[in-house]
Formats: sequence, C-alpha cells, structure tokens
Amino acid sequence: MRNVVLCATQMACSWNTEENINRAEMLVRKAASDGAQIILLQELFETPYFCIDQDPHYFSLAKSRDDNQLIQHFSSLAKDLSVVLPISFFEQAGQTFFNSLLVADADGSIVGHYRKSHIPQNPGYEEKFYFSPGDTGFKVIDTKFARIGCAICWDQWFPEVARALTLKGAEVLLYPTAIGSEPEAPQLDSSAHWQRAMQGHSAVNIIPVVASNRIGVEKGKRSQITFYGSSFITDYTGDKIIEADRSSETHIISAVDLDAASSYRNGWSVFR
Repeated sequence: MRNVVLCATQMACSWNTEENINRAEMLVRKAASDGAQIILLQELFETPYFCIDQDPHYFSLAKSRDDNQLIQHFSSLAKDLSVVLPISFFEQAGQTFFNSLLVADADGSIVGHYRKSHIPQNPGYEEKFYFSPGDTGFKVIDTKFARIGCAICWDQWFPEVARALTLKGAEVLLYPTAIGSEPEAPQLDSSAHWQRAMQGHSAVNIIPVVASNRIGVEKGKRSQITFYGSSFITDYTGDKIIEADRSSETHIISAVDLDAASSYRNGWSVFR
C-alpha cells in the first residue's frame, strides 16, 4: 500500500495580486494541515483570467521563470510545509510568451517545467493572442510522493495528453484550469462535460485525476465569465471521489493507493 493524499483548491481572483497570493497560500496551508501531500492550485491564479480580452497591456504581467517572486514564494511554501506544489504562471521567455507551470517538490526545489501545449481561441478565452504553443513536450515529474503528469486547462480535452503522460509513467494526472460560462452562448453549462472528459482520461488510463478550477464572476471590456468551480478528484477508475461546489472558496482532499492503482492497471493490460 502506498497512499498519497491529493488536494484540489479553488478560489476567486481579483486585480489585487498580493491578495490572490495570500488567499492561495491560505488554502495550501489549510490543505497541508489536513494532511494533503500534493496540492493543486488553479490556472493563472496570480491575477484574474485576463484572456477574456485581447489587450497588449496584459503582456506586462508575464515574468521569466528565474526572476519570478510568485515562484520563489510558493517554492518556499512547499519546502516549509513539505508538500508538492504545481505553480501556474504567465511566462516570458525572450520574445515568446507561454502559459506555464513549474513543480516545486516537498524540499522546495523546482523539479519540473511544462508549457501548455493546446491553446484555445474562443470568445472570452482569447489565449492565442497571448500564448505560444508549449515547446517542452509532455513531462512526467518525479516528486517525493508520486510521479506526476501535469497538463493545463485546454490540454484536458485531448486524450492524447493523458495517454502520453501515463505511458511515460505518471501515477497521478493534474489539471489546473480556468473554465466557466461562454460569453456568446450563455445558455451552455459545460461543467458536467468538462468533468466527464477528465473522468474518461482517468478511466481508460486507470489513473487518478485532480482538477482545480476557479470561481467567481470576472469582467472584461466586452464580456464576462462566471467560473463554475466544481473542482474534483477521481480514483483510478474514473469515479469522482470528491467534488467541490460551484461557488465556494475551498480545498478538497482524498487519499489514493498508488500501488493498488498500478496493480489494477496491470491487470487490465491496456498498455500491452
């Protein structure tokens, strides 16, 4: 038996970045005090989801991975609490911009760097204006508690990502996310579809999944998005173990036996 305690968080974000960082830290500390070992924060939690609009001003939010107080803050927090933290951030690398994620291990060291591969372009989700497709490839990262595979938001709609990460040896899949209403289709509620897509990845790859989404209403210049939370954790058969509601700032926790998952996966021979 090799249990790992997984956690998904969700929160609203404002243009007070210090407040966002403090709120995220509070959630991480609460989760760690409840026994969480791998704690997932949502996509681009340092600011509101600025991709609602195409505005060149927002490129000023990007920072390099090496000169980034957000990364320094949360890698120190990971060390302080002895937890693993994937950290989502807006990255500038020379003249190129990426939607990126670094993984801080439980000793605070940065052990992984992934750049989002699949970039959406829909009304209210204008990401191709800001981000180039990632050039890191899909990464499986060894951490103190598990080998994790991290992807970012729109990556979750592509089964190839989950399969590639599992084939590379991931024991847990993590998806930091920013998804909610569709400005040009307000009647559409994709929350159940969103969950089922990742439950499918979990089921067919026989691997637990953690998804962390934001909450709250965020307004752009011409439209707004209501983010629907519903962060969740699956077991290794795709069944939702625990799920957050659509509007509460919270963290959810569940333990998964990675040895049992491995044994069950081998028994199904899906990678033979």
